[in-house]
Amino acid sequence: MLERIRIVLIGTSHPGNIGAAARAMKTMGLEQLALVAPRGEGINPEAIARASGADDILERATLHDTLEPALTDCQWVVGASARSRHLPWPLCSPREFSARLPGEMQSQDSTVALVFGREDKGLTNEELQRCHTHVHIPTSADYSSLNLAAAVQVLAYECRQAWLTTQASTADALPGSAYPFGVEWDNPLANHADTERFFEHLERTLIDIGFHDPANPRQLMARLRRLYMRSRMDVMELNMLRGILTRVERLQSGTGKPGDHDKASL
Repeated sequence: MLERIRIVLIGTSHPGNIGAAARAMKTMGLEQLALVAPRGEGINPEAIARASGADDILERATLHDTLEPALTDCQWVVGASARSRHLPWPLCSPREFSARLPGEMQSQDSTVALVFGREDKGLTNEELQRCHTHVHIPTSADYSSLNLAAAVQVLAYECRQAWLTTQASTADALPGSAYPFGVEWDNPLANHADTERFFEHLERTLIDIGFHDPANPRQLMARLRRLYMRSRMDVMELNMLRGILTRVERLQSGTGKPGDHDKASL
């Protein structure tokens, strides 16, 4: 389970923080590190020194210009958020994240991403809207400044606790399952790349039918994104929704007519 959890660091400005994050990961058994547009030198001698023996994680780290390719194959994306947002989003504590994690990873194909933002500004609203869930570390109100590597350590620890729980448990159903009632679902959850293609298709269709005005968005797409991200669509459900959008597009363009049916495999 631990090897399918990816730590994603966006816009890191201090190479030492990258090395310290790698050390935090290795102490808890995490292996995947993705760096998105680091603002500093990235992996340099300072990063290697701060890694304190976790050089292998730095060597395997992937480098991306944008967030999207770092999340492509992920079924559950969790963004670390230090403050409340204007548009509420599903939020959990580190302990709640830990309880939910085993259920999210029942399938051997599931990959989870934990996304951390810049040391000075955290994650942007757009980046947080790419996440299914936000996780907030409840620090002291008197001094809430948490170092990036320390935040990684807290959530990496919770990942390990979740893994240890699964090793000790003999229960048939895992806690916090992503699926209804903890049952084996009939289709895998949609990954990040397919979900983003759906949102692009949805926005394009809403513009075509005059429902969405990009010049006056009024948070429409953000709210629709929150709705669908919260529902945790599986592959078949996402394909059905895209089929509906395709039918609407054909009717709108005059290439289809009511009563026509697309072939669908349900």
